Amino acid sequence: MNIQIFGKQKCFDTKKAERYFKERRIRYQYIDLKKMPMSRGEFQSIKAAAGLKNLIDERAEGAEILRYLAFDSDREEKIFDNQALLRTPVVRNGRKATVGYAPEVWDGWD
Repeated sequence: MNIQIFGKQKCFDTKKAERYFKERRIRYQYIDLKKMPMSRGEFQSIKAAAGLKNLIDERAEGAEILRYLAFDSDREEKIFDNQALLRTPVVRNGRKATVGYAPEVWDGWD
């Protein structure tokens, strides 16, 4: 497994995800979205696996503007430009990805 955890320093669910993989001695790479945002390719891969709607953190500052954008392409561009709008953690294993704390899915990853 090649696990990547994209998260925010103060996100409780991100810390729980890190603990989940540490307890199982599964190596992972943590990427702080504030310091190193996702590349366009990573973003597209995660969007394809999880869906655009699932990526949005409704409680994030500035998320309310996404409701007023008419097209998904506009929402996608806004989220990519401001990755603080992403719901975290985003956990990626190759082409598979989850958004939020999802141990029931991670258990099935080989």
